[in-house]
Amino acid sequence: MHRVRRLLAELGSKQGRGTELISLYIPPKKPLYDVINNLREEAGTASNIKSDTTRNHVLDALTRVTQRLKLYKTVPENGLVIFCGALPVSGPNTETIQIFEIVPPRPINTYLYRCDDHFHLDLLRQTLREEETIGILSIDTAEAALGRLVGDAIQVVEVLTSGIAGKHRQGGQSARRFERLRENEINDFFTRVATHANKTFIDETPVQKLIVGGPGPTKDIFYKGNYLDYRLQKAVIAVIDTSYTGEEGIREIVQRATPILQDVRLVQEDNLVDKFIAEASKEYGLAVYGLNNVIDALNNNSAGTIIISEQLDLWYLLFKCRKCGNTVEKFVKREDIFATQTQQSDTQCKVCGSKDWDMQQQDIVDFISDKALATGAQVEVISGKTEHGQMFNSFGGIGALLRYRPKNPNS
Repeated sequence: MHRVRRLLAELGSKQGRGTELISLYIPPKKPLYDVINNLREEAGTASNIKSDTTRNHVLDALTRVTQRLKLYKTVPENGLVIFCGALPVSGPNTETIQIFEIVPPRPINTYLYRCDDHFHLDLLRQTLREEETIGILSIDTAEAALGRLVGDAIQVVEVLTSGIAGKHRQGGQSARRFERLRENEINDFFTRVATHANKTFIDETPVQKLIVGGPGPTKDIFYKGNYLDYRLQKAVIAVIDTSYTGEEGIREIVQRATPILQDVRLVQEDNLVDKFIAEASKEYGLAVYGLNNVIDALNNNSAGTIIISEQLDLWYLLFKCRKCGNTVEKFVKREDIFATQTQQSDTQCKVCGSKDWDMQQQDIVDFISDKALATGAQVEVISGKTEHGQMFNSFGGIGALLRYRPKNPNS
């Protein structure tokens, strides 16, 4: 999921000089020889492009994609997505052929080849959609709120106010008349909420699970009164007491429903951050934070689970001297990669004095994942936009839960 989000963010703003950026989606079980033959036909067509620059860029990109496909014996079980084309490195007229490939997190069912002035990303975006959306409905006599819990995100769709008058305190026949009017207003409000719930949870985004909550008995009267469509009535998995309605009520319902939402990503992330903060708050707790401390924990095999915020914008650069093999490691932000590469190219190797460097680069998640794989540690990438995610960002956006505390308390 993280790799797809990162790739979409990186390619979303990319533009080609002409129709020279290739997007290729290959579904599972698609014979690779069919795809390669198709690309050869496209190369024959591309040879007729009038612009020399565009023609050469397209042909070079097709060649790169074909070469990459030959490295696969079969298409991966979820399919394969490749983007390739001439993209500027540091401004106009600095285009180089770049290729991006990814195995999507969920199967793609469509074969697609496009050569355009932009990459076609919609099919890849669809693979990010969580398989299960849970509906949240918060209600009392003053207002109601409709929301969705999708993966690691709470979406507040709509807040409805009732306009129902407060209870009448006068006695006699007047009190009974006002009470009947109030009951009619409540019935009308409940009917209106049910209509909006049908639209939100059936027509727009069908849900298989629905949680109803709110303060006092109103939520129970609404639920037991069968105002909801029978499909939503069957989908209700819990009716929960809360202190608030509106947007706060939606969030409180999710918090109070934690025991029945253990498979939902947002709840998993919140539990993970809670555990991390609890350990980090202890004097010798089983948690460390900060990039250097996490790498040390991986190197000494004490790290059990690595937590990384998806907002952590760091890349690992490895420079290797072509003459003597000496290496230099650096961690920089994405925007500083080119400047760092330029600076290193003017720097002499401390071993042999050469300025001839090769560079490899990795996103921080890929770098940490490779290290974790060697030690059996688990890597969790969490949202940085949720309340718990923002709390975790205050620790630098990267931390680790430890298997054991090394002898040196400062390590």
